[in-house]
Amino acid sequence: MDKVIIFDTTLRDGEQAAGAGLSAQEKLEIAKQLEKLGVDVIEAGFPISSPGDFEAVRLIAKEIQGSNVCALSHANAEAIDRAWEAIREAKQPRIHVFLSASDIHLFYQLKKSREEILEISRDMVVRAKGYTDDVEFSPMDASRTEPTYIYQILEAVIKAGATTVNIPDTVGYAIPQEFGGLIEGIFNNVPNIDKAVVSIHCHNDLGLAVANSLEAIRRGARQVECTVNGIGERAGNASLEEIVMAFKTRNDFFNLTTNVDTTQIYKTSRLVSELTGFIVQPNKAIIGANAFRHQSGIHQDGVIKKAITYEIMDPKSVGIPASSLVLGKLSGRHAFKERLAELGYILEEKALSHAFQAFKELADKKREVTDRDIESLIAEELRTVSEVYHLDHVEVSCGDHSIPTATVRLVAPDGQIVADAALGTGPVDAVYKAINRIVRVPNELTEFTVKSVTEGIDAIGEVLIRIESDGVTYAGRGADTDIIVASAKAYMNALNRLLAVKKISKG
Repeated sequence: MDKVIIFDTTLRDGEQAAGAGLSAQEKLEIAKQLEKLGVDVIEAGFPISSPGDFEAVRLIAKEIQGSNVCALSHANAEAIDRAWEAIREAKQPRIHVFLSASDIHLFYQLKKSREEILEISRDMVVRAKGYTDDVEFSPMDASRTEPTYIYQILEAVIKAGATTVNIPDTVGYAIPQEFGGLIEGIFNNVPNIDKAVVSIHCHNDLGLAVANSLEAIRRGARQVECTVNGIGERAGNASLEEIVMAFKTRNDFFNLTTNVDTTQIYKTSRLVSELTGFIVQPNKAIIGANAFRHQSGIHQDGVIKKAITYEIMDPKSVGIPASSLVLGKLSGRHAFKERLAELGYILEEKALSHAFQAFKELADKKREVTDRDIESLIAEELRTVSEVYHLDHVEVSCGDHSIPTATVRLVAPDGQIVADAALGTGPVDAVYKAINRIVRVPNELTEFTVKSVTEGIDAIGEVLIRIESDGVTYAGRGADTDIIVASAKAYMNALNRLLAVKKISKG
């Protein structure tokens, strides 16, 4: 079977999704998981865009061994030089140069002629080629560009040294048959196309990103650019998990394979969701909460008799356990550890002890602890890794005839216990004001969302918040059976991210 190169741009285009800012350490954590997943290329970021992104790309380039590490670059000398600086220590470095090609972009945005764009494209590929043999070029907004001009650009950049040419549907405008025709036209009209890999990068503005990508692959493209959970600019990108599982499930149709270890898909999805703060919709294909759940009596009957009647994929193939092990307060450490392993989590001994203690405390409050409860606990454990301030104690007093009051105690970076109290318009407001009196980092709360992780009166409540400081948004999540405590944890999570970023920018 032919192999398709999986180019993951979660850390670059995925992070461009509004509100999805990641710290350098968080990007490294995702990159390591993408390496375990088996993606061929990790587009780690856009080094020229900010010092923080440069640092993140440099860190990933030094750590990742099994995947190519790619840096995006404008088609100008400074950006290309900066991209190379960031990835020069990578085992397999790639520079990805892009420049608009459509007349819409040329006339309204760049104010340049087609001839100028052609010359810049060629010259900048030559410059990138001076640093590394692995150079990719993208004529941005290709799906709205006259095909004959695309053919000219591709021929020129391949001649200049590009080893991958990427065809972006930048604004999600294309229709599958039309996009497939563009790819076929490229193979038929670019004389030196055999000297480069043809790639595609599709956006989801019309909900067609995966369909367009699959059709392009069917017509001969052999690299697909995608993101975990389909996150990205505006409506997002083609979803990695949907594309990979389409190849695997319908290999009778595509006869294609990838290097992806599909059993790592669910774990990767959860990690990206946790660190970006973007909740995966329940009906999301492959990794949504309802993807392998059956409610209809007819469906349940069929699945009990033979899973294939209503399941075209084995949930274990994407890392989702086929069955639920019910855990409670009488469950032991071994059972807890085994269930974690089934869910894809292998914790070090210290982290396991913390998580097990939190599990036992939760089990005292709940009759049954579900998989989603356990995942929430593990998320809490992972969130504490890079804490600057630690939430030690929170207490509130409120009612319909009293002024909401909160007392908060934090563990400071130097290990000292600091406490303060504040009044607020409500208990959560009072808690946040008390925390602000201690931490003293200016920020504005821009979003506050509460949801139940599981069903029932004893459910874990999960809080998602976003705060803004100096024009940058930071997401925070917290979970607890007490919604006030969950709110405090979420705020501390967001503040710690903010503080970590400020520390990097200063240091």
